[in-house]
Amino acid sequence: MSDIKNVIAVASGKGGVGKSTVSVNLALSLKEQGYQVGLLDADIYGPSVPLMLKTEGKRPTTPDNKTFNPILASGIELMSIGYIVLKDEATIWRGPMMSKAIEQLLFNTNWSDLDYLIIDLPPGTGDAQFCLLYTSPSPRDGLLSRMPSSA
Repeated sequence: MSDIKNVIAVASGKGGVGKSTVSVNLALSLKEQGYQVGLLDADIYGPSVPLMLKTEGKRPTTPDNKTFNPILASGIELMSIGYIVLKDEATIWRGPMMSKAIEQLLFNTNWSDLDYLIIDLPPGTGDAQFCLLYTSPSPRDGLLSRMPSSA
């Protein structure tokens, strides 16, 4: 993630308050201002970015069977479990499985040199949020290290 200058996570403890709407509009606004932008839909159980950006049914390509090329829409690089798991497939992942899925979406996507990566989090303060706070290639480079010391 050294090629990503800024990470903005959009979170709330409650569902249905507009996190995805804010994430998508923030990404579109930053792109309109000339920034290189990526958007990660980290909601494993209810991904909405593919629907909101009219990219449902698209599948990421993989150049090496280890990484994904992001989906492009409106000049924004996108990644979501909604591009990998079919809409009608049940996803029953908890704890380590969900954390690993989010980690792979984040670190195994071939993001370009981004000015901003917007992360649309699921509601609550559970596995997805903790995974993003504590998972990184190096503890010094993790999202947690970007938090103010008083947090």
